[in-house]
Amino acid sequence: MYRKNNPLTTAQICNRQENLALNKSNWNIFKKVSDKLFILYKYIGNQIAFYPLYIHSINFSHPLKLTEAERFLRKYKALGEIPTTAEKLKYLRIKNSLLQREVAEYTGINESTYINYENPNRDYYPIDKIEKIAELYNIDVRMLLDSYNLFLYNGQGKQIKELRTKLGLSQYEFGKALGIKSYMLRNWESEKVRIFKRTWEKLIHIN
Repeated sequence: MYRKNNPLTTAQICNRQENLALNKSNWNIFKKVSDKLFILYKYIGNQIAFYPLYIHSINFSHPLKLTEAERFLRKYKALGEIPTTAEKLKYLRIKNSLLQREVAEYTGINESTYINYENPNRDYYPIDKIEKIAELYNIDVRMLLDSYNLFLYNGQGKQIKELRTKLGLSQYEFGKALGIKSYMLRNWESEKVRIFKRTWEKLIHIN
């Protein structure tokens, strides 16, 4: 793309009478100074105006590449669309322009632990830490929980027992259906032991 420089503050006018123009109504080349700089002239009445022309070469830059954070924010339009707790945490942190270190300090955990919180392979989150993070963002803690962690938050024992009762099964029968010992089921219902995610996935498909 090419464009002219701004004209000189005062055009040089002289009384040169020779006919130097091929077309008196247009600018014509008077002198080539370099490959990019030319002196143009044009008749104005019985005088000649001189005008510099510098040819600029414009290199258009490549489209800007989005940062990882920008790509992540474009992936989801709202927090409710995000399926995992790890991605919910990452989304809110980036949205609020916070560093992992800063969230970790507020939560009372070390940075490496919080970094692991944003690992999509992680499945369980201590509820007291998630409540602290929810406090940081001023939201209900349930908005940070995926389906598995929400199940734990709402009380696994009560929900497991309700499902077993609904199906009319004893602890032994229900445990057999899940491929576990009945004593483990008793521990789940009394909330002495946390149900693992892979077993919870079997549980929700029984109903």
